[in-house]
Amino acid sequence: MKENSFKDKIKEGINDVFYIWKEEFVATFKDEAVLTFLLLLPLAYPLLYAFIYTNEVVREVPTVVVDLSQSTLSRKYLHKVDATPDVNIVAYCNDLEEAKEQMRLREAYGIIYIPADFSNNLATGKQSQVSLFCDMSGLLYYKAIVMANTAVSLDLNKEIKIKLAHNTTEREDEITAYPIEYQDVALYNPANGFAAFLIPAVLILIIQQTLLLGIGTSAGTARENNKFRDLIPVNKHYTGTLRIILGKGLGYFMFYILLALYVVCVVPKIFTLPQVGEAKNLVLFIIPYLAACIFFAMTAAVAIRNRETSLLIFVFTSVPLLFISGISWPGAAVPEFWKYVSYLFPSTFGINGYVRLNSMGATLHEVAFEYKALWVQTGFYFSTTFFVYRHQILLSRKHIIQEYKRLRKKRNNVPS
Repeated sequence: MKENSFKDKIKEGINDVFYIWKEEFVATFKDEAVLTFLLLLPLAYPLLYAFIYTNEVVREVPTVVVDLSQSTLSRKYLHKVDATPDVNIVAYCNDLEEAKEQMRLREAYGIIYIPADFSNNLATGKQSQVSLFCDMSGLLYYKAIVMANTAVSLDLNKEIKIKLAHNTTEREDEITAYPIEYQDVALYNPANGFAAFLIPAVLILIIQQTLLLGIGTSAGTARENNKFRDLIPVNKHYTGTLRIILGKGLGYFMFYILLALYVVCVVPKIFTLPQVGEAKNLVLFIIPYLAACIFFAMTAAVAIRNRETSLLIFVFTSVPLLFISGISWPGAAVPEFWKYVSYLFPSTFGINGYVRLNSMGATLHEVAFEYKALWVQTGFYFSTTFFVYRHQILLSRKHIIQEYKRLRKKRNNVPS
């Protein structure tokens, strides 16, 4: 008898889990707001961000010139700079004030200033200089102008050194030009592109943020539809804490797993972003990340009282989370306090692990710290979800009992 009773309870629990899973799945498709957050945003947002940065780098930055030298060498220098893909010389100004006015009007983002003694100094064996004035409100403009001028100056330096050395052989010219030979190899981001640097981190963050918004909106809807404004509906299947968490979590996981794989595997391939990691490692890594995000969102969603609240609370966190993850801003420069705060969010470990797996070709063993941290977060947030949902069940029972007593008292006070 006891064995049959135990089996019946197990069977009842499994039936409740699948009932809750089905209800959560159906409710997601019926609610336009939740469907937007959990389906449309994960499909559209990665494409939108990738399209914005599809050019990878800034090219043909408008630049003005103040050439006081007016020499053959200065014109050669400027011709070489204008020939680079990074800079486009749009005007020649008579003085710096005129050039600054061009920058103030946003007709240019940089100034190349060549002094009057530029050519004479070089001809007499003295050091000369070229001054750059860049608009630092746009760091990519600064990068393009500086890199173009640096490359041209190095090239001209080579020619000038060879000319002054009066060598007799080509080998001597090579040694004069490059006493120490060097090679510039850009690892993991060959194009030095902004999309290849930023988009992988944004993709991972999108998964967490859309889950927070979707699950939060779903929780707000559940409260609005509940007579007592409770998170747990009045239903015989919603009586066990574990079965509620498993049912809801399974529903979100099965709904989102294909979307997550689309975000981390398909989108980079569509936009030909660096993708050197093995697909199986990405799949194995995304499972604990998705689980941690789901339970984190379920825990946070308990605080949501209305459908709109999640939008107000969670959206603004996206930019700070990207910064403290250590990708868009160097992790070594993040203050210790914010570094520890970042460990509370699955996105921190998800971003760092995914970038190393996808863009740098790391193995799962080489991201063991992030991988284990995500499993730890999964267990931790599962526990917090269990605690808060247990509290919600007790609260719901309390409200039902109070309502029952109120109705009973009201019925007893009705005159016959």
